[in-house]
Amino acid sequence: MNKTIASFFQLEASAEIVDRSPVWVADSWQVLLEAGVLGWSIPASYGGTELRPVEILIGMEAIAARCLTTAFVLSQREAAVRQLLKGPPALKDRYLRSMVAGDQFLTVGLSQLTTSRQHTGPSLVATGLSNGSFKLDGEIPWVTGADQAAAIVAGATLPDASQLLIVVPTDRTGVIIDSPLPLAALVGSRTSLVRCENVIVDRDCVLAGPAETVLGKVGGGGLETSCLAIGLASAAIHLIEQEAESRPDLRATAESFNVSISGIRERLHKFTESTPDPIQILSLRIDSTKLAIRSTQAGLMIAKGAGFIVPHSAQRWVRQAMFFLVWSCPRPVAEGILEDLTGS
Repeated sequence: MNKTIASFFQLEASAEIVDRSPVWVADSWQVLLEAGVLGWSIPASYGGTELRPVEILIGMEAIAARCLTTAFVLSQREAAVRQLLKGPPALKDRYLRSMVAGDQFLTVGLSQLTTSRQHTGPSLVATGLSNGSFKLDGEIPWVTGADQAAAIVAGATLPDASQLLIVVPTDRTGVIIDSPLPLAALVGSRTSLVRCENVIVDRDCVLAGPAETVLGKVGGGGLETSCLAIGLASAAIHLIEQEAESRPDLRATAESFNVSISGIRERLHKFTESTPDPIQILSLRIDSTKLAIRSTQAGLMIAKGAGFIVPHSAQRWVRQAMFFLVWSCPRPVAEGILEDLTGS
């Protein structure tokens, strides 16, 4: 693992480019492919290496510290893998081997079931047809790498309010992928809105459901979201440590941040050894987000004016930290962060 992590330094070369422009992370993805990252979470029976969950999180943190855009894209692909692994054998056979080889990229469109558009009616509606297939109509609001994906693992709502988790091939008639959203950061993730107009998906593409809920009760984006926040924070803290070597007045600041990140990281890794309560996961998400915001802002302040000039890493980290305020941010997480921001 250490040798693999050492190879991730190559990701830094394009980190600023893929953060600010809609350039797909092709070069970075090739680095991940050559390092074997695309097989980390996939069983050996499908060509993967099936690392332990804690090893995957250690690797994901290292990637996020060097290029958060690449890590974010990988996290969405990993979310698709997790759902495929819980699905029927036919879908595993169809996609997993080619995903390990880098021949196919799959992503997810699940926010409409969790955090996006919850104040309105269902965003994506599935209607059962007499032959057992489903017709999809509506929108999938946040799909990372949509125009690069062979298929999207999407969540849809049936007329009776039950939910469906289904694999939607992007070449299916009626699938319309909008241009990438002009995000404030991570632009190279090519996150887009996907429209479905009378899209017919066969029954053998169903991963789960119909059921009252198909995603479980884990909120706050799960452990991976916190892991990426920790990775971003670690990059900023490393900058602070470097500055502290020649500026003794910063040593206490660097030490304080190191104590914080070590404690949060330890909690994250321990959660892989058990089944944590959803409240614990939400608490971890709150703390890791606060750390990412504070450490990146401290890094910018310490870098001074030079850090506010593109392409200095400090300005990029501050912009990227804002993403954790909106990514998989359910109400309890938002309330916890707002409480910190208001000093209440």
